[in-house]
Amino acid sequence: MSKFPELLLGLTLATALTAPAFAEKIGLGRAALPEEIAAWNHDVRPDGQGLPEGSGDVTTGEDLFSERCAVCHGEFAEGVDNWPKLAGGQGTLADTDPLKTVGSYWPYLSTTFDYVHRSMPYGNAQTLEPNDVYAILAYILYSNDLVDEDFVLSKENFGEIKMPNAEGFFVDNRDTVELAEFSKPACMENCKDKVEITAYASVLDVTPDEGAAKAEAVAEPVAAEPAAPAAPEPAAVDPAMIEAGAKVFKKCAACHKVGDGAKNGAGPMLNGVVGHKAGSVEGFKYSPAMLAAGEAGLIWDEASLDAYLADPKAAVPKNKMSFAGLKKPEDRAALIAYLSSFSQ
Repeated sequence: MSKFPELLLGLTLATALTAPAFAEKIGLGRAALPEEIAAWNHDVRPDGQGLPEGSGDVTTGEDLFSERCAVCHGEFAEGVDNWPKLAGGQGTLADTDPLKTVGSYWPYLSTTFDYVHRSMPYGNAQTLEPNDVYAILAYILYSNDLVDEDFVLSKENFGEIKMPNAEGFFVDNRDTVELAEFSKPACMENCKDKVEITAYASVLDVTPDEGAAKAEAVAEPVAAEPAAPAAPEPAAVDPAMIEAGAKVFKKCAACHKVGDGAKNGAGPMLNGVVGHKAGSVEGFKYSPAMLAAGEAGLIWDEASLDAYLADPKAAVPKNKMSFAGLKKPEDRAALIAYLSSFSQ
């Protein structure tokens, strides 16, 4: 006799017993309590729903960012090695190699709060209090030139922050646009009338230093720049000032090096910077703005360095250094004293 009817009956009973209608009858499960739901409901919505009470200012955020975030994201949110950059990139989204940061790409500040609150710092997630997260976000906004240095972010004004790329997203239309485009037969031969070299790697800033010289050799020759004026001998500096400046320099060390064997990195090495022409460190690829400032006669004396360190973007507009500036005059004076001790 076939066992099919028995198997069918067993399958039917098993299905029925697992259905919601039977759960109550056999005593399985219960409705979740409000406090249980709240324990899992941590997401923050674009309209601010889910935000905890709290607030934080830019200055506090800068200190917290330096302590908890800078090891990966840089002192000024410029990124370290291949860790993400959080600042800059405005106006690059239409480029072939866009820089997608919180300021240039993310459409809602709530995404940043939610991610930092639940997932950061790396390896030590969920150790930041809500006030810490508000302060760190305030500093990230400041690093992207979206708020002023005295800004305080809170639950109350969170919804007033409009991110630059909030309107830059659209409904996914790949099924009607991209799918049709990429479903065409692929071109296998004679796909272009001609092939041209449109740029050299040195221009694109992707060639290592030793290869850049070869690439530049095919470019049109340019007149040699006049030699930079010799740096004046630095005046005697209080050792205590130098020691204090060494501590301040920790904010710069992610990009700049000083001392024996110092080399260019994300920023130029700073040996002998005091008294030298701006944009004159050999081998470093400066922004056009910094080169123009040097050609216009900018010399890094104490006054010009103090102005630049206070607000780099105001002192040399459109230069490429992402730096919020040193707000305390005593910190700037100490840093200049420290840099003065490296004359060569």
